[in-house]
Amino acid sequence: MLLGHGHPEVLEVIAEQMPHGTTFFTNNRLGVELAEEIVRAVPCAEQVRFLASGSEADMYAMRLARAATGREKILKFEGGYHGMSSEAQMSLAPTRLTNFPEAVPDSAGIPASVAREVLAAPFNDVAFLESLLAEHGKEIAGIIVEPLQRIVPPEDGFLQAVRDLCTRYGIALIFDEVVTGFRLAYGGAQEAYGVVPDVCTLGKIIGGGFPLAAVAGRRDLMDHFDKDAVGADRWLMMLGTLSGNPVAAAAGLKTMEILRRDGAYDRLHAIGERVQGLYTKHLDAAGIAHRIVGHPTLFDVVFTGSEVRNYRDVLAADAATNGRFNKHLRAGGILKSPSKTYPCLALTEEDFEVTESAIAAAVAAL
Repeated sequence: MLLGHGHPEVLEVIAEQMPHGTTFFTNNRLGVELAEEIVRAVPCAEQVRFLASGSEADMYAMRLARAATGREKILKFEGGYHGMSSEAQMSLAPTRLTNFPEAVPDSAGIPASVAREVLAAPFNDVAFLESLLAEHGKEIAGIIVEPLQRIVPPEDGFLQAVRDLCTRYGIALIFDEVVTGFRLAYGGAQEAYGVVPDVCTLGKIIGGGFPLAAVAGRRDLMDHFDKDAVGADRWLMMLGTLSGNPVAAAAGLKTMEILRRDGAYDRLHAIGERVQGLYTKHLDAAGIAHRIVGHPTLFDVVFTGSEVRNYRDVLAADAATNGRFNKHLRAGGILKSPSKTYPCLALTEEDFEVTESAIAAAVAAL
């Protein structure tokens, strides 16, 4: 909720649309306008298909990579979150650390056959990825990656190296921008980091708080959603009753319009940096080892004295202290995700006062 909850301009357009219909199954004017704005904003987007959730979008993006390449394997980075599909639930949050590229199922009900088709690699490790692709590159349909993996930023050159390797081996590069899209910058992580994937997934902000997500990408890949373009054997079926519904599209369009206004992202960055500074101020004063990991628009405190480059570095940090810290923040009136801090544009000076008071009390309790 980048604008905060119940933004009056978003509520207004929702109220205007609801008497005219909440879902039509087929395309609608607002959905088309939203797709056109996504194409204008997102570097990789030449065409757009809507869905109702980020999980669906990631599932279809991986399936699209398979349809386009004729290959079956998917490579993901350990600790990356890509929704609830069977492939996505491999090596999301493993407590049993295996040797790469073996992926570990995080949920019951995942067939062994799926596990065999998913490879896992460490984030921010170009040398390992080069070695892995030298052996398996011609079997891999797609590499899916959060450009900012949960809160861990890519090291300089990492995403470009992934891009170059995908081009070399004919692999579809998928950026999961369900969280980073329209958050790190208006054009998402693609704009912020200057690396363009073949396909991306979007959600959250494009629906203005309503259930809406999208797959967007190069036309030749997106053509696989069109039977007339690619033929029945290469066609990828995609249907969804609520996909691109006009209420969510109206909310998303207004949210994106507000984000385009002068100074919106400068203010968002400043808000995030201010919250980061509050964490650092009180934790440093107390001598508590920690790292602020992430981007001003999406970050968290990791209780460790070591560098954080990947999932295993986060896993090795002091999770118990993190849990206590979050518990004491809640006691002070601040609810944050167990592993993320999401700044929003609705924060006021009063909110910052409450936030600093809660942080100070939480640090004192630690």
